[in-house]
Amino acid sequence: MFELAIAWDWIGFAVRWLHVITAIAWIGSSFYFIALDLGLRKVPDLPVGAHGEEWQVHGGGFYHIQKYLVAPERMPEHLTWFKWESYATWLSGAALLMIVYWAGAELYLIDTAKADLSVWQGIAISAASLTVGWLVYDFLCKSGLGEKPTFLMVLLFVLLVAMAWGYNQIFTGRAALLHLGAFTATIMTANVFLIIMPNQRIVVKDLQEGRTPDPKYGKIAKLRSTHNNYLTLPVVFLMLSNHYPLAFATQYNWLIAALVFLMGVTIRHWFNTRHARKGNPHWTWAVTVILFICIMWLSTAPLMQEDLETAEARALTPAEQRFAEAEGFDAVQDIVLGRCSMCHAREPGYDGIHRAPKNVLLETRGEIARAARAIYIQAGVSVAMPPANVSWMEPEERAQIVRWYRAATNGGRVAAAN
Repeated sequence: MFELAIAWDWIGFAVRWLHVITAIAWIGSSFYFIALDLGLRKVPDLPVGAHGEEWQVHGGGFYHIQKYLVAPERMPEHLTWFKWESYATWLSGAALLMIVYWAGAELYLIDTAKADLSVWQGIAISAASLTVGWLVYDFLCKSGLGEKPTFLMVLLFVLLVAMAWGYNQIFTGRAALLHLGAFTATIMTANVFLIIMPNQRIVVKDLQEGRTPDPKYGKIAKLRSTHNNYLTLPVVFLMLSNHYPLAFATQYNWLIAALVFLMGVTIRHWFNTRHARKGNPHWTWAVTVILFICIMWLSTAPLMQEDLETAEARALTPAEQRFAEAEGFDAVQDIVLGRCSMCHAREPGYDGIHRAPKNVLLETRGEIARAARAIYIQAGVSVAMPPANVSWMEPEERAQIVRWYRAATNGGRVAAAN
C-alpha cells in the first residue's frame, strides 16, 4: 500500500496536470474568440441580423464563420456552448489550492511573522476573500459604472492592487501572489457562470419562444468578456510565480503584481488592435519592456523573511515539535545543514543561487521540521534533491531521512496539519 505522503503528492501532481490542461483549453478558446470577434468583416451579402463574417483555413479545410450580435432569426438545431473549459479550470484550481495551501497551511500559507493565525483562520480568510472579491466586483459592474467601461477597468485595477497588498499583510509572499491569481480567476469564472451563460440562455429562450431578444444581455456579457480578456495573462503569471522567489519573496511583491496587471493590458491591447486590423501599436511593447524592467528592479528589494536569530528563537508549533522530537531528527538536521542549506539559506553559498529556491529555508530546527514532508519526498524516497546530487548526499543519508519521517508519522500516516 502506498504511504499517504506519496499518494498525496501524486494526487497534487494529477490535479495540477488537470488544471494546466483545462487552463490551456479555456485560455485558448478565449483568445481565439476575441481574435475572431475583432477580425469580423462586414460584407454586402450578410444575412439579416449578422454583424460580420470571417473566412479561416485550418486542418486542410476552410471555415466560414458569421456572428449575430443578438441572435439569428431561427434557432439552429445544433448549438455548441463554451463553458466547461472555464468551470473545469476553476474547479481544478480550487482543488489545487486546497491540496497545497490549505492542507499545507503551516508551511505555505501562514506567515506568523506577519499575522499569528491558526490554520483554520488562514483557511477561512483564504476562502472568504475569493467570495467577497467577486461580490464587490459584481456590484461595481451592475452599478452605473457599467456604462463607463474605462473608469470601471481603472476601479478593477485598484481593487486588484488593494487585494495584492492585503494578502501580503497576512500570508506568505508565495501564498499572497497565488491567492491574488485565484481571486482574479474566481472573478473570471464567475463572469462566465453567473453572467455570460445566464444571459445567453435568456437570448436562446426568447428565440425559441418567438420573442425578439433584448440586446442588453449581449452588451452585459461583452463587458465581462472584455474584462476576462485583459485579466488572462496576469493570472497565468501569478499562477507561475510560486516557482520564482524573485517575484513573490520581496517586500514589494504586491507592486510587482500591480505592474504585471498593467503588462497584461499593454500586451492584450497590441493583440486586440492587430486582430481588429486597426494598426500596429508598437508603443505597447516599449511600455511592456519598461514595466518588466521595473519589476526586475523591485525584485532586488530585501526578502520578506525573519532573520536567522529570530527564526531560531521562534517557538515551534505542535506539528513542528512532533517532527523535531522524532527519533533521528538530530541526524537528519546535520544531513540537511550539510547537503541542502548551501542553497536553502538566507544567504545561499552555492555559486549562482541568489535566493533560496521557492524561498524554502532549511537553517533552523523549526524550518526543517516544517518542511518535513517535502524533505522526505524530495530527498528521501526520491533523488530530486539535491539537484544532480551536487552535494553528494549518500544513500544511507537518504535512508536516515526516510526512517525519521516514518518514525514521526507512525509508519507514514501524515497528520492533517502537515
